[in-house]
Amino acid sequence: MKSSNLLNSFIDLIFPRTCPGCGKRLLIHEKGICTHCLFHLPKTNFIINEDNPVAQSFWGRAYLQHAAAYIYFQKGSIVQHMMHQLKYHNNTEIGIQLGKKYGAELAKSSLFTNIDCIIPVPLHRKRLRKRGYNQSSCIARGISSALEIPVMEKVLIRGTNSASQTKKRRYERWDNVKTIFQVENPEIIKHKHVLLVDDIITTGATLEACAQQLLLVDGVKVSVAALCYADQ
Repeated sequence: MKSSNLLNSFIDLIFPRTCPGCGKRLLIHEKGICTHCLFHLPKTNFIINEDNPVAQSFWGRAYLQHAAAYIYFQKGSIVQHMMHQLKYHNNTEIGIQLGKKYGAELAKSSLFTNIDCIIPVPLHRKRLRKRGYNQSSCIARGISSALEIPVMEKVLIRGTNSASQTKKRRYERWDNVKTIFQVENPEIIKHKHVLLVDDIITTGATLEACAQQLLLVDGVKVSVAALCYADQ
């Protein structure tokens, strides 16, 4: 056994790694999420259905090419546990790993073709500085790795540090975000097909606000790929 493997085994003995989904101890070869939880992810299969519930939620609100989510989000589920670890406990590997899984599925979908770049929903700079990372960027990097398409994080910016969306109703969510996003250096994405990525979609208000700004750029087409779908 190589010295690096011996060191990793020793560290794992003192500080055992656990799966953020089920809480069980990870095996040496497992990275971030255990094999059991990855195998049993509650996939939506929305990427094979053009008129899936996520796509329908944007009808009459934003002109998107396609929209989907990878897995279902339910309170108390392993998915909620994983997303909580990703968003609040600096476990960025979760986002990257699930992003890679999602990207591999998107690569097989006939709907999500001809994507030119990936743009994660941005955090305000104050929240980004406090948290240290953007969870949607982690997911975007994983998708990028699978699709071999670049991530562009300096095009769409969040100009206002809005209040949390968690306990707001549909209209309140839209009113909270409708004017807070801006596009910088629009020439970078002119005539490109943008894949807009977020962690969880509920009402879609944040993604709608982002898409509306991107669609103001000449020739831009927008598709949406959220990691999780929280059915209300």
